[in-house]
Amino acid sequence: MPELPEVETVRSGLEKHVVGRQIESVQVLHPRAVRRHLAGPADFAARLRGRQFDGARRRGKYLWLPVGQDALLAHLGMSGQLLVGPPEAPLSPHVRVRFTFADDGPDLRFTDQRTFGHLLLAADGAELPPVIEHIAPDPMESAFDPVWFTRRLRTRRTGIKRALLDQSLISGVGNIYADEALWRTKLHFARAADRLRASEVSGLIDAVREVFAEALLAGGTSFDSLYVNVNGESGYFDRSLNVYGRAGEPCPRCGTPIRRDPFMNRSSYTCPKCQPRPRNGRW
Repeated sequence: MPELPEVETVRSGLEKHVVGRQIESVQVLHPRAVRRHLAGPADFAARLRGRQFDGARRRGKYLWLPVGQDALLAHLGMSGQLLVGPPEAPLSPHVRVRFTFADDGPDLRFTDQRTFGHLLLAADGAELPPVIEHIAPDPMESAFDPVWFTRRLRTRRTGIKRALLDQSLISGVGNIYADEALWRTKLHFARAADRLRASEVSGLIDAVREVFAEALLAGGTSFDSLYVNVNGESGYFDRSLNVYGRAGEPCPRCGTPIRRDPFMNRSSYTCPKCQPRPRNGRW
């Protein structure tokens, strides 16, 4: 699933290519793409037709395009893409929603092979759509409060990686960047969140921000064609990953083979030497 750097890369592309343009038409080609717009596909299309995208914003893994006081909210899911291209280009079989514009310029297509992503029109959502008010600020936002985060984190009786993936605590962090930040701070994913020292939490916040910033410069991480920018280009931060997806390869810091462990129906990657596993799962 795209994480903060990938979603921010898409947001930036949308800001460049669609903000300020008037919507000519909206075609919902698969109703599942707007399943969370409870009034249905016809209402979704009718309420957006003729309106203008006024901006492009993001919180964590969600992004939205304000339209007046409302907002077009998007979650990309596992394979969602927002692609800008020539209106005359053939539609791929995975295009779920198509937006054309009054200026006859490039159109916008929501493409989603697995249909796990979705779009909806959020009433009064220009500043922050009400349906994502429960999502915590991400560490790249000015609204992120390290003191609040540290206090809340140290009440969680769970492993630190599980806490990092809790979007009500900190948003935008997923499997890839959690592993990378934990490696940078030499913390094992099973370290108890409520036993971390304040200095360890501060270092972890810094590491998350650093890995996000580096990934943004690289356009995010693309392991396959299911994540691309709005112009179809892949990100290349996968070339800079230190542990994620590198089981058996030498740790860039100490040379010990990277270990892969099952984690929440996914995988975690650590250096057994740099990130020793806590005894009984807690320190």
